[in-house]
Amino acid sequence: MADGAFGMVFSWQLWRMALLWTGSILFSRLLLVFSSSTRVTRATSGSGSGRICVVTGATSGLGKAAAIQLARQHYHLILAGRNPDLLIQTSQEIKELRLNCLVEPIQLDLSSYISIKNFQLSLKQRLSDLGFHHSIQLLVNNAGILANSFRETPDGFDEMMATNYIGAFVLTNLLMPLLKNSPVPSRVVNVTSFTHRCVFDLDVYEVLYARRKGQNYPLASTYEYSKLCLLLFSYELHRRLHLEPTCHVSVMAADPGVVKTNIMRELPLYISRFSLFVLRILCLLQPPEIGVNSIIDASLAPPESSGKYFFGGKCRTIESSLLSGDTKIAEKLWSASFAIFKEMESKANQTISS
Repeated sequence: MADGAFGMVFSWQLWRMALLWTGSILFSRLLLVFSSSTRVTRATSGSGSGRICVVTGATSGLGKAAAIQLARQHYHLILAGRNPDLLIQTSQEIKELRLNCLVEPIQLDLSSYISIKNFQLSLKQRLSDLGFHHSIQLLVNNAGILANSFRETPDGFDEMMATNYIGAFVLTNLLMPLLKNSPVPSRVVNVTSFTHRCVFDLDVYEVLYARRKGQNYPLASTYEYSKLCLLLFSYELHRRLHLEPTCHVSVMAADPGVVKTNIMRELPLYISRFSLFVLRILCLLQPPEIGVNSIIDASLAPPESSGKYFFGGKCRTIESSLLSGDTKIAEKLWSASFAIFKEMESKANQTISS
């Protein structure tokens, strides 16, 4: 264990995080100052009254902060997370704030298709039991991990890619009928990252089907790829939905910047602590309560802001990387991801019928 931690200090992946990730967040900050960043107008306070919001990764960090802020807007919350005990604990904490909203925890593991499908079915049942309209108004795809090794999911994919991107793609497609069925405009907010700027080329099939076993797992690159894929998906979903004249589902991307969460929990403790120290010295580190602002901005922005990239709080948007705007790559990624989705669905149906 100690040898592995020592070896990580000299790994290119760690230095990639130290140099390229720092450069990427600084570049995004510069765009706020020197480029054509724009501001949009948030909806008025309490605008979520009576509406249903699903937040993934809701038991800690940005997900929990987002859930609390949306509860203050009087959204009814569906909290999604892996750990049932933490879900119950988080639900109770939000209820104790007495924010005049319903809070319902439902277990969800985004690295498993079966879990995602069960979540969809449980959500529909919960809406029926509570007497709500069969629709949701907001889906916040926030859940994400930074894994330090390759772990294969039950569906045969890399766990980090499955959790950060493939699972979000599948969940969004499964919940799209509920979003489209909403009597008021609905929305998908995908929480991406400035680290997408570190990717300059994307082989869709290599990234989605990678099996990088062994000690040289490219944790930084895999995380960057997953966040770029989520961003490409956001833009492509926006384009496809806006080809439907009657569709009222908007899609936003939100980049919270560098936030002090437990996402680095798999890194050696001295590395994560030193990283946080340096980021704090550089005035780049934010608490979740501040970093969440871009997510809330994206959640409450007017529908005509669909397809925007929110960063820096204060309702500001900036341009993402050139690669993230490549429509051909986005279409290729969509086709490959949808094929994966259908294959998972088919295998699950075969298992149930056998």
